[in-house]
Amino acid sequence: MNVAFFDLERQYRALQTELETQVLGCMRDCLFIEGPSVKSLEAQLADYLHVRHAITCGNGTDALKIALRACGVQAGDEVITSPFTFFATAEAIAAVGATPVFVDIDPATLNINPALIEDAITPRTRALLPVDIFGLPAEMDAINEIAKRRGLVVVEDACQAIGADYHGRMAGTLGNAGCFSFYPTKNLAALGDGGMIVTDSDKIAILCRALKAHGSGKNGYRAAQLSGMDPGDGEMAVSSPASALYDPYKYYNFLVGDNSRLDSLQAAVLQVKLKHMPDFIRRRTLNAHRYTEALAGTPLRLPVTAPKGMTPCWHQYAVMASDKEALAAHLHKAHIGTGAFYPVPLHLQKVFCSLGYREGSLPAAERACRESVCLPIFPELMREEAEYVIHTIRTYYGLA
Repeated sequence: MNVAFFDLERQYRALQTELETQVLGCMRDCLFIEGPSVKSLEAQLADYLHVRHAITCGNGTDALKIALRACGVQAGDEVITSPFTFFATAEAIAAVGATPVFVDIDPATLNINPALIEDAITPRTRALLPVDIFGLPAEMDAINEIAKRRGLVVVEDACQAIGADYHGRMAGTLGNAGCFSFYPTKNLAALGDGGMIVTDSDKIAILCRALKAHGSGKNGYRAAQLSGMDPGDGEMAVSSPASALYDPYKYYNFLVGDNSRLDSLQAAVLQVKLKHMPDFIRRRTLNAHRYTEALAGTPLRLPVTAPKGMTPCWHQYAVMASDKEALAAHLHKAHIGTGAFYPVPLHLQKVFCSLGYREGSLPAAERACRESVCLPIFPELMREEAEYVIHTIRTYYGLA
């Protein structure tokens, strides 16, 4: 049997008629940038997440960069984050001119350890950037309490966690702003890149909308006012009214921003998949519980299934194996795909060597990188495939 780590084709085939109907309608409208499907998706996601503002953008990395800027992070600041995450988390911090400061993780949850944050705060610290790794929310109550007491902002990296629940609130809505990715392998996945920022702050929302579109137009004008600039008296003078295909206001720029818009075709795709996401998460959860039950008693350290009132969305199912390389090789030989997330913790990446971290600086994150093996958990994984994965692992440990 061959078991893929992730099979994109199965989801496409299951939703093919819906997807192609929705995309064809979008193509016939010929409104490919900030069209009706984008505005509709933003409204649907704001409703799903119970948040005031949902601002789509080009990808999850841009979402992080834009959110950090909108929350006031700038050159010379420090932002505290986790070393056990995808590179984009720290890359976004560096891209806005700030310095990432890495704090070790809780070995049980693999998220940033709130008990270690306080000691990392300096006079230059501006923000905390926790990551909801593998679809499990970070300890946001403790993190927010520290931020409130120390006058910091919180940008939640929920790029892997859409649909996860934290004490009755949705992941991504727990800080000043939250960021999501719609990369094709995410729980809510586009057919290409896509991202989103959510916030309950009107000010942050206006800044995000301006920064994602060259700092231009009416949002740019309002953002400049909110930033303390003097954009001039009155609105912009235009010679022709805005239309569906032409916005004359976009040629008036007030901030240096980005070009980071979710195109309408991807928004059309995401509207279809959003309707199915509760079922996707239900099936991911079923696969996770199947693994947890059947792999109990093996030498593997299994993920936390329901910590402290949280409901993960199971973006990944990561087991910790002291013999990671041998186990992964055994699974590969059995034609089972696995993911090695992450082979190198961020504080040991070459690009950050100037920050002064060394091997042993953050031992829990380093151990997680040495031991983590992610098993197939995508929604369309069939029961017999999961059972084959389980049997192969138990056989490897002499338990079958």
